[in-house]
Amino acid sequence: MTLDRLTDLDPEPGEVVAAELVVTDDVLVKAFALAPGASLDPHEHDASMNVFHVLRGTATVVQDGDEEAVDAPGVVLHERGVTHGARNETDEVVVFTASLCPLPS
Repeated sequence: MTLDRLTDLDPEPGEVVAAELVVTDDVLVKAFALAPGASLDPHEHDASMNVFHVLRGTATVVQDGDEEAVDAPGVVLHERGVTHGARNETDEVVVFTASLCPLPS
């Protein structure tokens, strides 16, 4: 058994690669790797909070129209119903997890 669930994510230029790390009745944790120039389009979760954990690189995080560069290690809370997304404006791959809780019904 391994406690490390983060898989090796290797996106092509401009690509976003995602992997589900934890899926239970209560929470979903996904890992995202954003190649240079890639973005996770802004979206929202009306019934769930979402937390980004930036693990590698610098993600430009978008939240309700505001933008901020978040360096690893960094944590960003997105409250219920807040539009959020991320993009990579650097020359390196950005890796972050997104935890969604509770899961939408």
